[in-house]
Amino acid sequence: MRSPYKIIIIASLILLSFSLVFGVLSILSFLNIPVVAKWLPFQQARPVHVSSALFWIITAAVVGIMYYSEGNFPLSKKIANWKIAFAIIWLMGIVAIFISYFMGYFGGREYWEFPPQLNLLLLVAWLILLAGFYMDVIQKLKDKPVYIWMWFTGILFFFFTFSEQQLWQIPWFRNSFLKEMTVQWKSNGSMVGAWNQMVYGTAIYLMVKISGDESIGHSKKAYFSYFLGLTNLIFNWGHHIYNIPTATWIRDIAYGITMTEWILVLSIIQGFRNKLNERERLRHLLTYKLLIAAEFWVFLNLLLALLMSIPAINIYTHGTHITVAHAMGTTIGINSMILLASLTYMLQVDKRKSNRVDRYFRIGYWVTQSSLMVFWLSLIVAGILKGVKAVSSPTIAFADLMAPVYPMLRIFMYSGIFLLIGMTILAVLLLYSVQRMANSK
Repeated sequence: MRSPYKIIIIASLILLSFSLVFGVLSILSFLNIPVVAKWLPFQQARPVHVSSALFWIITAAVVGIMYYSEGNFPLSKKIANWKIAFAIIWLMGIVAIFISYFMGYFGGREYWEFPPQLNLLLLVAWLILLAGFYMDVIQKLKDKPVYIWMWFTGILFFFFTFSEQQLWQIPWFRNSFLKEMTVQWKSNGSMVGAWNQMVYGTAIYLMVKISGDESIGHSKKAYFSYFLGLTNLIFNWGHHIYNIPTATWIRDIAYGITMTEWILVLSIIQGFRNKLNERERLRHLLTYKLLIAAEFWVFLNLLLALLMSIPAINIYTHGTHITVAHAMGTTIGINSMILLASLTYMLQVDKRKSNRVDRYFRIGYWVTQSSLMVFWLSLIVAGILKGVKAVSSPTIAFADLMAPVYPMLRIFMYSGIFLLIGMTILAVLLLYSVQRMANSK
């Protein structure tokens, strides 16, 4: 493994750690724990947490795409440097963003709350990634497996949606509240679809390589899932503009598309699981376990999303902690498990593991899964309590509305601490694997 990949992997794991640490600090500050709230207000801790989480997902997905495409589609020397150029500019942008946060400089809009000038570095880096991936990979393939199309679609549409997200800087959009909110929520919703294409494509690639069954990447079901995912990317933003005046059918179509896509993803993973024999399961045990964890969280979040899509229930759930539970279950339970599986595969942890590594992995894995379950359920219960109270007493004071919710948020806080511990163990094991690979050269 080349040094640039190792640097990006280390950076992605640091971003994961930042996300976990500042996630715990955010809830401690929100609950007004004096030792935290005094020096780190919630409104400062949350942007660091959110940006870390987003950059962890995007960076870990991209390093996998670059590494796997190089392993299967050799680069020409003439254009091989685009990956290094992307890594330098992308990581420079992320470092500048966190420096601005820690110096107290904020700006931008939801999820991207740093000074908007820094977006230029991210856009330049992404253009290099888009152009390099197209020249290096897409043009050289005639019979393209579905994950290549998913990677390219994700990279392409992330550029479009991230650019669209910047339209608020144009006065014509910014001077109208409805225009700006519609564009912001629409672009952010579609952006999730873009990085899902990259992450789900990585999951399919791992299934192909672990099982040795190339048909997984060429099956009609996989391609149908891809085109449905593309439709999801373009239209699933409909339910993000629920509170903005719009036609009801837009939201209904968006929910229907989203639900169908997740059912197909679950079906593909289950088909992969059934094809593995016992020897293959043991050979790739750690990567396999993380992929199966993602399958489990796809199932749970599918159930939650189906319930949230029912209008009579959506009245109670919209804008409550249930929405947060859905987002966290997707970000941590699905995306992060797939990306951890990807890093485990890239770093050849299964081939190099010792009994000690295996033991610590199991500890980290089960602490993560069990604490995430409590974490997820506490948010759902908190959302139910808040939603029922808000609908039954629309004029109630906010303090009275939140009074029954706080005990569940404390459970959420404690489970978040254990989640931090479990995922930190996994991150440290992966960092240890990077060091072992470096020492073995």
